[in-house]
Amino acid sequence: MVQTRYAPDRGLQARMGLTMFLLGLVFVALVVALIFILQAFGVGNGAIIFFAVLLGGGMAFGSLFWSDKVALRASGAREVTPQEAPQLHGIIDRLCALADMPKPRVAIAQSDMPNAFATGRNSKNAVVCVTTGLLARLDDKELEGVIAHEMSHVAHKDVVVMTIASFLGIMAALLVRFAFYGELFGGGGRGRGGNDNGNAGLLFLAVAAVGVVVYAVSFLLIRLLSRYRELAADRAGALLTGQPSALASALTKVSGAMSKIPTKDLREAQALNAFYFAPAFKADQVSLSTIFSTHPSLERRLRQLSEISAQLGR
Repeated sequence: MVQTRYAPDRGLQARMGLTMFLLGLVFVALVVALIFILQAFGVGNGAIIFFAVLLGGGMAFGSLFWSDKVALRASGAREVTPQEAPQLHGIIDRLCALADMPKPRVAIAQSDMPNAFATGRNSKNAVVCVTTGLLARLDDKELEGVIAHEMSHVAHKDVVVMTIASFLGIMAALLVRFAFYGELFGGGGRGRGGNDNGNAGLLFLAVAAVGVVVYAVSFLLIRLLSRYRELAADRAGALLTGQPSALASALTKVSGAMSKIPTKDLREAQALNAFYFAPAFKADQVSLSTIFSTHPSLERRLRQLSEISAQLGR
């Protein structure tokens, strides 16, 4: 963890390490399973797997180093100067002095959806982005609580872990795709069974089954880490500012405002849900997207902030 005045979270550090370890095991298991399947069907083209790993690794590297630019472009945000947004820069300046960490770049997205996110591979390359909808709805104390929450993600380095973890799933998907197309277009001829179509069909089913299992395990591991890191950011941000009630008020306002945002706009924003301060869906919406949300429930977050407020009062 970066040496800042943000409260360290040993539980978050342990979960990040465990998640990366387990995802690594899943990835290795995927490679071994694909090699076994290809050999069983008489496909000896190991270059397919090597190329997929190389391409996936390149994408993961690119995601890590350009995640801030990708996120800003995806959200339609642009960086702003202190002259363009003095209020926002002033809040971030105070938080940086309070946390003793480098100032991130500051960006604003033109969107009525009230939200914020932080990304970047380290504190020196971080960017904090807020939407115009958030600026219009929150007062200074509430906005300070939200930004303190987002900056804690940078201090805890969980942004980097989430970025790498997400692209491990993409690497697994690439391996599945290249193995499948390798069999169809450059595979092992008639194979052992002497039936091209039968072998190709069985190979596809076997690879698809492995891919589904790997994706499901990766999905659950990332969701579990994502929910905990949001609670950790709430806690760290509230302790840094000493005002958990302001963060709780911001959470309540943002969640309530989501119900007034058009469903189409919420769907377009869901690609960045894992990085947003609050998930882009309506509070009364019950679906798989909420059950497997990247964030804990509003009730759980408010309950934790209430407990922190009571602790600080004592």
